[in-house]
Amino acid sequence: MSGKAPSHIDTDTDQRARLGQRLKATREYLGLSQQQVAERTGIVRSAVSDIERGVRKVEVMELQKFARLYRLPASYFLDEEEAADAGEHALAGLPRTARPLSDGDRIEVAKFIQYLQARRQAEEEEASDLRPPQGPEGGA
Repeated sequence: MSGKAPSHIDTDTDQRARLGQRLKATREYLGLSQQQVAERTGIVRSAVSDIERGVRKVEVMELQKFARLYRLPASYFLDEEEAADAGEHALAGLPRTARPLSDGDRIEVAKFIQYLQARRQAEEEEASDLRPPQGPEGGA
């Protein structure tokens, strides 16, 4: 019996795993321990671990806390497209001066490019949230 339920479960499991991997990779890239993340977000360390391993769902408010701490938009962690070979795409646009870099160095450059792009998006989103709403102010 191969109904849609197992496929749906696999999809949820895969999504949790991808999200957890992205959160863990970002935390490690920034040099933070799970304990530091827990202290700065108010999410208990065991929950941070479970989320990164993909065994626990992330609540919206928790994802927002991670995003704020990592200075990345929440959409960065949820975006499946960006997760697919984003490093290779970022490196493809670099000039030939990247040739002498090792494979490991190229991966780090690609990760940094991703981080800068996501950080800029987060800053733009934050700035737009701080702007007063545009609308009629008693005008004609």
